[in-house]
Amino acid sequence: MQKSALIIIDMQNGFLNENSAQLIKMAADTVPACIKAADAARKRKIPVFFVGRHYRANGTDVEHTRFDSWLGGGRAMSEVSSPETDDSYPSGLEPQEGDFVITKPRFSAFFMTPLDLILRRLGVDEVFLTGTTTPNCIRTTCYDAISLDYSVTVIEDCCSSQTPEIQSANIADMANIGAKIISCEDFADDIDTDNTSLDRCREFARRILK
Repeated sequence: MQKSALIIIDMQNGFLNENSAQLIKMAADTVPACIKAADAARKRKIPVFFVGRHYRANGTDVEHTRFDSWLGGGRAMSEVSSPETDDSYPSGLEPQEGDFVITKPRFSAFFMTPLDLILRRLGVDEVFLTGTTTPNCIRTTCYDAISLDYSVTVIEDCCSSQTPEIQSANIADMANIGAKIISCEDFADDIDTDNTSLDRCREFARRILK
């Protein structure tokens, strides 16, 4: 039986706020689905990982491909950014007690982070991916996870891109490489089904004991 983990990537104000130079246009719309997925995972005792960004104020750790826009756009997700573009999470999607919080320096949640180490210590062999942005952070994390022999499921409506076309193309690519694609409703329904089965087992046990 596989042991799972839910990974929430870069769902931070600096990527969600319309005033941020690093805005992902479709990301804010996925917050309710991400909240639902996180709540469902906790209900099922699936570990939840928040993997996000934090940049130094001088930009020495910012990707060179986004440095100019980051510098000229308010230095999002750093200690000098405004509250609306900082590295915190939106209301309802904040990390809770028992969740794991990891800072990543680049796109993949595995690149130069302890994620793989912690997952293996927990006995996890299946990851559910959510967050932003689908062509960058979700996709690179998906490929790294497959390379590391994890089973990968992408919760499609918990992920986001700059356009629907980019979203569809990258979801198709990940499906073609071997990732499973499901909806947040599928994820929650699976948990409800598991809980229903557990309740039935408990009821059967009570009858036997009687």
